[in-house]
Amino acid sequence: MHCLKAGEGPELILLHGLLGTASTWELTIPRLAQQSTVYAVDALGIGESERVLGIDARLEAQADRVVAFMDASAIRSADFLATSHGGAVALTLAAKYPARVKRLVLHAPANPFSRLGDPLINFYLSGLGTWFAHRIAGLPESMQALALGRMYGDPSNVQDGSLGKYIGSLRIPGTVEYVLSMLSTWFADMAGLETALRRVRPFPTLLVWGDRDRAVAMKSAEDLQRYFDRVEFEVLPGAGHLPYEECPEALARIVNSFLVRMRGQAETGPQLVRSQVRLA
Repeated sequence: MHCLKAGEGPELILLHGLLGTASTWELTIPRLAQQSTVYAVDALGIGESERVLGIDARLEAQADRVVAFMDASAIRSADFLATSHGGAVALTLAAKYPARVKRLVLHAPANPFSRLGDPLINFYLSGLGTWFAHRIAGLPESMQALALGRMYGDPSNVQDGSLGKYIGSLRIPGTVEYVLSMLSTWFADMAGLETALRRVRPFPTLLVWGDRDRAVAMKSAEDLQRYFDRVEFEVLPGAGHLPYEECPEALARIVNSFLVRMRGQAETGPQLVRSQVRLA
């Protein structure tokens, strides 16, 4: 598993979205690294990580592999910043491995209460959709850019080089099969996640959404908030589904502010004081 590492301080693990990679965080990492040791991880099967034929792509298996990465990197527990599908992985990890998670920052996490993406997922699960998926990387660049622009709040703000990060990963043999494997268990994974949400209540959590997100419904945040004892909600005006590219400064500022406050509260909480009392 490939990762980008930067900064010093408490560990912060970044989990990308369905077609994202560690490199999609590059504009945000330097700002996050001012407060944390940042690990931006490529899931096994995409980005610069290895492709493994027939790999289990279910949410629980992906959470298991993130924990294996933590073990290999000597990370006992960490804060998480996760986006879209990565948010669902982070929630699954927190439910299954609570001792490995300190705090959650979830940007538009895939969740059972948003159905915006269902028609597109069903398309890619069809024979025609599977055929099309294997040809996306070879489409004219103008068509690829149109699809990426739909993920932005303002398509005219697509960053130079952004398209290449996604398409470059898709062109590596095995990537499309990995993505389709994730989609094949999507609805079962969302049903399982709804059950797992009952076990994430103790984690201090920040939910972040762009108010022009066309991929994961912002309204689903209302349902998600009910599952946490301590939860905050921030809206990024004008942003779509890729704020780490659209407005990296604003996203990093919100994330850093939340983590600094929460870490400070943890440090200044009730302390165990040892004392001796002489009895008469």
